[in-house]
Amino acid sequence: MQSLGQLLQTGDWKGEKHVPVIHLPNTIKKGEEIEVKVSIGDEIKHPNELKHHIKWIKVFYFGDDEKFPVQIGEFNFTAHGEAGVFAEPVGVTHFKLDKPGHIYAMAYCNIHGLWENKMELSFK
Repeated sequence: MQSLGQLLQTGDWKGEKHVPVIHLPNTIKKGEEIEVKVSIGDEIKHPNELKHHIKWIKVFYFGDDEKFPVQIGEFNFTAHGEAGVFAEPVGVTHFKLDKPGHIYAMAYCNIHGLWENKMELSFK
């Protein structure tokens, strides 16, 4: 049986509509509030309909020299055409850090499964 990690799919977010796109500020300073935005389909629009949609996005911070990642955001998209409402797969959260690391984003498509991306987070 496969581990969950073996089921995560990756790709170039400019060429694949399922990969979470992580948006971080150009300048990040230690101890100051950071905004991270995660979206799906920046270059290639992902379908957003009852039969095919993104169900959720989760965002984690994994600090350098840490043992475990910390979940910093979870976004659930529950409206996919019901009553004419379509929830767009975009989430924004704010947090503060005292050391560099990586931001990981994981998204779930109801047809194509789990997708992940990561981005280095360093202080300037």
